[in-house]
Amino acid sequence: MITIENLTKYYGTNRAVNNISFTINDNEILGFLGPNGAGKSTTMNMIAGYLPMSAGKVTIFGSDISKEPVAAKKNIGYLPEIPPVYPDMRVREYLSFCAGLKRIRSSERRDEIARVTKLLKIEDVQDKLIKNLSKGYKQRVGFAQALLGNPKFLILDEPTVGLDPNQVIEVRNIIKDLKKEHSVIFSSHILSEVSAVCDRVVIINKGDIKAIDTIENLEKKLGGSLTLHIKVKGDRTKASNIIELTDGVQEITAIDAEGNDFFAFAVKLKEGAGDDTKNAIMAELIKRGIQISEIYTEKPDLEAVFVDMINKASTKNGLLDLLDEIKSETENGSEAEDEPEESDEDEEKEDAE
Repeated sequence: MITIENLTKYYGTNRAVNNISFTINDNEILGFLGPNGAGKSTTMNMIAGYLPMSAGKVTIFGSDISKEPVAAKKNIGYLPEIPPVYPDMRVREYLSFCAGLKRIRSSERRDEIARVTKLLKIEDVQDKLIKNLSKGYKQRVGFAQALLGNPKFLILDEPTVGLDPNQVIEVRNIIKDLKKEHSVIFSSHILSEVSAVCDRVVIINKGDIKAIDTIENLEKKLGGSLTLHIKVKGDRTKASNIIELTDGVQEITAIDAEGNDFFAFAVKLKEGAGDDTKNAIMAELIKRGIQISEIYTEKPDLEAVFVDMINKASTKNGLLDLLDEIKSETENGSEAEDEPEESDEDEEKEDAE
């Protein structure tokens, strides 16, 4: 297990990471999410031992990375946001160099390089200069160096940046397969990718953790209510009334009409309402002569959870700043009121002088 305890990082007086704690279990893929500037890369750099922490503790399979860096880093494979490749080296030469840094025996390097190049599908570019590779291939070469030595813990910062859709799917499948023998933490702005591979996610904003949970639980916490999308043909007013009066419907919103007789509605259901409400709406519409062209249920996804939590945090921080400003103005105003006012007699003396 990997444990992160009270991790904090200051850049001067600016606090980039604020006393965060979480764990990464054996054979688990943990997604690390947050907007730009949230502290994701700073946190991952500290976990990797690349960046010193201001406070806190990172333990990698029993080794404290600050006190036992060599023992801890033997278990780490790290792909930073910008792949650490040397453009004037050839791919095979670079991987051999990285294998040496990781103290992989000379007799084992050829087989190990063959393993990672096959896994990342970069066998056909092994003899090319890295500077002549596309951005996607450079990313895969960087990923390959992280896998050298088969480390038990992988830190992947935006591992699919620069990859085309087919390559993204390939890397996603690689990450899922790595779970069998490794623990993985990776950050990504592609939330569908996180949903597809992660067991849990950590959401961070402005250096603070906002959530740690499974995606399923986070989606439930967003409200638990579903939205029903319905497109019908017929009398719009009649359809709207039927939907609105059905048990389990909380709110109905009309969407722009499509064609002369087609109308669409977004129907927010009450918490706990689901198929029973959907079936009741369908039955009543058909009974009243309204043709249903399309109907489907939308539930809160990871993107909705992410946006909701970040927006709430931003609103909260904005309100706190406003309250501090109001408090400051009030205090300054009180101080001004406490100052004695000059009397007319004092003013006359000043004029005379």
